[in-house]
Amino acid sequence: MLAEYAGVSEENLLVGNGSDELIYYLTLAVGEFYMPVFIPVPTFPMYEISASLFGRPLVSVELDEHFDLPLEESLKKVEEEKPVLAFFAYPNNPTGNLFTRYKIERLREEGLFCVVDEAYYEYSGESFKDEALGRTDTVVLRTLSKIGMASLRVGYMIAHEAVVKEIKKAKLPFNVSGPSQVLARVLLTEGRAFLEEKVKEVVAERERLFDELSKMPLVEVFPSRANFLLFRTPFPARELQQELLKRGVLVRNVSYLPKLSRCLRVSVGKPEENDAFLNALDESLKALSERY
Repeated sequence: MLAEYAGVSEENLLVGNGSDELIYYLTLAVGEFYMPVFIPVPTFPMYEISASLFGRPLVSVELDEHFDLPLEESLKKVEEEKPVLAFFAYPNNPTGNLFTRYKIERLREEGLFCVVDEAYYEYSGESFKDEALGRTDTVVLRTLSKIGMASLRVGYMIAHEAVVKEIKKAKLPFNVSGPSQVLARVLLTEGRAFLEEKVKEVVAERERLFDELSKMPLVEVFPSRANFLLFRTPFPARELQQELLKRGVLVRNVSYLPKLSRCLRVSVGKPEENDAFLNALDESLKALSERY
């Protein structure tokens, strides 16, 4: 069922209790614990958390002004610090953009085992799947969490069968519950058309929301290939978050992360929810403009 949905053979799949568990296995199995792990920042925090659990050194590089990989700086750090494992969220979380594909491929040439985390694949349509199937230095992670099934905790890795065989040696038995497997099967067979239609609706709403935010003079919104949008205003993110909360809208404050000063992240909802957010944001910006 899952193999058919992903368009691969069963031998090329490894299922985890969410993709977090697979990140843990990869950090455990690829390289020795003294060998560093490479990540761009800001990105999904579980990569750093997993590395720290095993005491693995971290080699991090801040994204450039376009939230893309700074290739020359990255190559320099790879040469100097010799990481063997790299994680790339594709699209990146929390920025929503796709890194330039060539830059990931170029870094891989330096001997990095590359984990391309495609948690938001359904919304981007861009993938390293073919490379993961044909190479032993690249794997793809995906999950059912971003298409409405987060509570099932079903993540999966797509990789060359030789890589699956090795990573499977680190896997705990019975890691995905029976009920989760049954529900995932139903949703990916009988419910598949429904899920695909909902993904299309989210993508359409994402583009509409982007267009509406782009029209607001105090808002800088960044392009996204995920199911959320990152935006920046002239006001402290914490204060804007509180103003929105007063109006019944909760967004994520990501301003504490590198490069994301005064930034918030909003998930794409139903049309009426997105309209409520836009109205609340407009009112909140007016309130803060009066204060400042």
